[in-house]
Amino acid sequence: MTARNCESDVQFLYEVAFLNVRVCCYVGIDFTASNGSPHEASSLHYINSMESNEYLAAIWAVGQIIQDYDSDKMFPALGFGAQLPPDWKVSHEFAINFNPTNPFCTGVEGIVQAYTTCLPHIRFYGPTNFSPIINHVARFASQAIQQQVAAQYFILLIITDGVISDMDETRHAIVQAAKLPMSIIIVGVGNADFAAMEFLDGDNRVLRSYTGEEATRDIVQFVPFREFRNAPKETLAKSVLAELPQQVVQYFKQRNLPPVNSDPA
Repeated sequence: MTARNCESDVQFLYEVAFLNVRVCCYVGIDFTASNGSPHEASSLHYINSMESNEYLAAIWAVGQIIQDYDSDKMFPALGFGAQLPPDWKVSHEFAINFNPTNPFCTGVEGIVQAYTTCLPHIRFYGPTNFSPIINHVARFASQAIQQQVAAQYFILLIITDGVISDMDETRHAIVQAAKLPMSIIIVGVGNADFAAMEFLDGDNRVLRSYTGEEATRDIVQFVPFREFRNAPKETLAKSVLAELPQQVVQYFKQRNLPPVNSDPA
């Protein structure tokens, strides 16, 4: 691994190594109509062989940061908000490689390949629902806590244009996910109003479910990609990983779970 001048990056690596945690990274991609038709130059998903669109740029940039910490570099890559063949029903948690039993992509290159192959075969639709994909990853995270040791931690990277439809359900899903070994990184692409994403980040307030239940910890980090599009990788990495070390350690401390190789007291 190459050295980086990024304190958050180094700290996250240290904490993960110290706890001997297996990090599992999931990627969720927004294919809703608000992104614009991929055949139009104004679209954030514009298909152009000459240059990357906003989603590809974000996948490459952020994916290369988080893949350093994924244990096997195999990423389940999911899409949401699109109509799928052959019956063109809307799905909010589909494998972008169209293999639901094996949604894994090998490295960032595999995600990019699956993304570019997927684009011509789906129809952008909506609404923009985050909760299904959050709950999807949470199901796997809930299985991990049965081990009663600090064995696994799940990271969900959501790349979106920022227009969210199921805010109440998403708040509830995040509050429940905060009880699990899981963090969410939301990367906003384009120039939309990201006020909803900032709200979910919860840095200045405790996030509450629509039932009034408070999140036991902050698990969401929002990154507006437009502010880092042309910035050095280290600057983007610092923002992406700003809260992850604390989130990982806080979770296992709250549950009093020992590292995998530690001796029982």
